[in-house]
Amino acid sequence: MQTPHIVIVGGGQAGATAAAELRRREFAGQITLVGEEPHLPYERPPLSKDALLDPDNVQLNLHPASFYSEQNISLKLGIRAEAIDAQQGCITLSNGETLRYDSLLLATGAQARRLPELDALGSVSHVLRTLDDAHRIRAQLKPGSHVLVVGAGVIGLELASSLVALGATVELIDPASRIMSRNAPEVLSQYLQSVHEARGVRFHLGARVHNARLNDQQRVVLTLDNGEQLQGELLIYGVGVSIDTRLADSARLHTEQGAIVIDEHGRSSQPNIYAAGDTTVQIGLDGRWQRQETWENANRQASMAVCHMLNQEHAKPCPAWFWTDQCDLNIQFAGDMAAAHWVLRGTLDMPPFVLIGLDPEGAICGAITVNQGRDMRPLKELIEHRAVLPLEVWNDTAQNLRHLAKQITQTTRSQATNAALTDEAAAPAHP
Repeated sequence: MQTPHIVIVGGGQAGATAAAELRRREFAGQITLVGEEPHLPYERPPLSKDALLDPDNVQLNLHPASFYSEQNISLKLGIRAEAIDAQQGCITLSNGETLRYDSLLLATGAQARRLPELDALGSVSHVLRTLDDAHRIRAQLKPGSHVLVVGAGVIGLELASSLVALGATVELIDPASRIMSRNAPEVLSQYLQSVHEARGVRFHLGARVHNARLNDQQRVVLTLDNGEQLQGELLIYGVGVSIDTRLADSARLHTEQGAIVIDEHGRSSQPNIYAAGDTTVQIGLDGRWQRQETWENANRQASMAVCHMLNQEHAKPCPAWFWTDQCDLNIQFAGDMAAAHWVLRGTLDMPPFVLIGLDPEGAICGAITVNQGRDMRPLKELIEHRAVLPLEVWNDTAQNLRHLAKQITQTTRSQATNAALTDEAAAPAHP
């Protein structure tokens, strides 16, 4: 009998997590992980932080090289997967090799969305998506450098924080009217902007880059659509991501919004082909397509796919969660950031504090902790149970969130037990 073979394409968070999870769940067959980058699988969140601030001491690898040999996981790094033959169950690699698979996991992630007019500036223009990107930025950065950052999302703000800490001057440009507009409520956007401004960052919001060029001194010159002109030694831009679907297209996988469609088990539209991480899209509880570009989602979907491959139960989904570190603040997000109303626990100008997001019926649907990460677990539990509590309870920092979550969980379990007993009692007796 032929040994079963699982091939994983993608050497990032989801791919490495899946490989480790297969062995943890006692899969004894072959595992091959194919990664386009030459590096061992590494974590991306530190790229905008410790990889710039302390490149000589940062530890990025998800596992040491010895882990893969000890776990009998075959690595094929610096190699691109070119095409999938779903009917034959095999995948062709850029080195000419063909791998047969019994199950295939696509965890190819996403790439930084490119702006040709900014790339045309040459070596002074950067994106930040890979370890090599971080190395190039760090090599050009000098104390006192004037850096222009285009994009005021999580990456742009983390970059601004790190660059200022390294002695650079930063100007940040974004067409939106507020920072982190896609994934933070207005109250947090305003707070974070004031924190960055206090550290010297200049914001140009509601403005687009109209023209980009190098002057005679090889400095970057950006002309904004409001006529303002900015100059700097370096330009870094982060304006979202794109997904390369050529591999998925070769297998005729169903895609939506440029991503691979998966079901609740991580399965694609083709038998034995799964996908996980940034490259995927799913139907959410609200019936709309959802794609999450988070560390937590990559881990969750990788584990979910592995469990289904092995015919094992996977953990129940939890509220979406992600975090950012900037300006000496650890900010964690859970649930729905489009909540109808936000309640403050604490004081904005004196972290730590917590923001509670409520839906129109008054149930908690989202939460944000600022330097208060210990509260995130009970907040997730409260979100999961859609807890409804008086505003004065949410506001009161003396109320212990762990105790509140425990009470809500016990009440929910009691109600479920009573409902089950009632149903059992109401069931007709068999003759």
